[in-house]
Amino acid sequence: MTALIQVVRRSLFVRLLFIFGITITLFFAIFSISLSTISQNNNTIDAIPDFFARNIESIIEDIGTPPNLNNAIRLAEELDWSIAINNPIMRWSSDNEYRLPVENSVLNRTLTPDAEVRSVNNEDIIMVQRDGYDFYLYQRSLSNNNANYIVLYIGVALASVVLFLNYFMVNKLLDPVRLLRKGAERIRLGDLSFRVKSNRQDELGELTDSINHMADSLQSMLEAKRQLLLAISHELRTPITKAKLRLEFMPDSHEKDQLKEDIQEIELLISDLIEAERLNEEHAVLTAEPTPIAAFVEGVCEQFESYSGGVELELPTEDHEVVIDNLRVRLLITNLVNNAIRHGEGKPITVRVAFDSDFVHLEVEDSGEGIAEEHLSQISEPFYRVDSSRQRNTGGFGLGLYLCRLIVQAHGGELIIQSQLGEGTYIKVKLPPHPPLQLQIE
Repeated sequence: MTALIQVVRRSLFVRLLFIFGITITLFFAIFSISLSTISQNNNTIDAIPDFFARNIESIIEDIGTPPNLNNAIRLAEELDWSIAINNPIMRWSSDNEYRLPVENSVLNRTLTPDAEVRSVNNEDIIMVQRDGYDFYLYQRSLSNNNANYIVLYIGVALASVVLFLNYFMVNKLLDPVRLLRKGAERIRLGDLSFRVKSNRQDELGELTDSINHMADSLQSMLEAKRQLLLAISHELRTPITKAKLRLEFMPDSHEKDQLKEDIQEIELLISDLIEAERLNEEHAVLTAEPTPIAAFVEGVCEQFESYSGGVELELPTEDHEVVIDNLRVRLLITNLVNNAIRHGEGKPITVRVAFDSDFVHLEVEDSGEGIAEEHLSQISEPFYRVDSSRQRNTGGFGLGLYLCRLIVQAHGGELIIQSQLGEGTYIKVKLPPHPPLQLQIE
């Protein structure tokens, strides 16, 4: 018995088989009992009690001819049967109902010279002909049929209860499937610290353990990648610093300028990589302080005055203080405006600041080349670029918008990108007045 219990506990298939086996057995038992009861009820309808066959003469004599209707009513009540009396000038029933067409009945057998057992609608009745009157005795009403309906309703109700119990039991068994789906979705969205909790020992428990182990492996691999990337980025600073120093001793030339520009790009890439990995930590810390946001945005945009298309500022008349990390939000605005300039095709760029009850809205809008719809969902992923050729005149290394997204998320906000090819790009940053408490002060 213990071994059987262990098999049931460890196998979801066996438990489902057990549940459905019990369900089928209960259904079979319920319908068998119901059909048996209905069959017994139907048999009682067809049978003529021996009392009527033996005492039919005394019953008719008690009614009399011509019939005494009061006696007929009394006998009908005592016998719990219906009595109907017909002759050419009258038609009477003790129950004022004529549920059987007794005139259409056919002979089954003879009881006495003037009494017969007849059948109509598969039901036996007694007919007695005396002194010009036809006396009919038959079951009073369809009480047995009503009992059949009651039995049927009870059977259906019991079957429904079994079905509902079956549903709840199977639903309970499949609870871990919903937990696994939730866990897989959170892991897919990047929350590798999430683990599905389950103490089951069946196939779903094994699947839960496998998913948790997979998340552990992914988290370990990504952490190793992150540490390697940080180490390489830090190590690259030394040779770059040496290269910059040696560059200063080179005579001025076009090649020196080009080399200097290349080194600056590499240095910027390393800085972006380090900053992105810092912000990508589970507990990224901000150096946050209250800042008048409209004035801050205006100050950051002053560096773009030389842009030929022009940068138009739309600022609210009343400024608000927002708790932000100034250096990182400056980097955010700079990256967004640089992106708009790079792809704005020399057309005007609009930078807008607005407030509502819950968020500060920073918006950057250009009328340039735009982004195809199939790229929008991935444009803020690291190293993703619409132009895969990675030419210098078409942009950087695909870290700008990724870094922007990390900065916004670190502040507890949201980055929204909308674009149409050939019409321009609209980027909105929604920042709360205060970043999450655990991220505010370093």
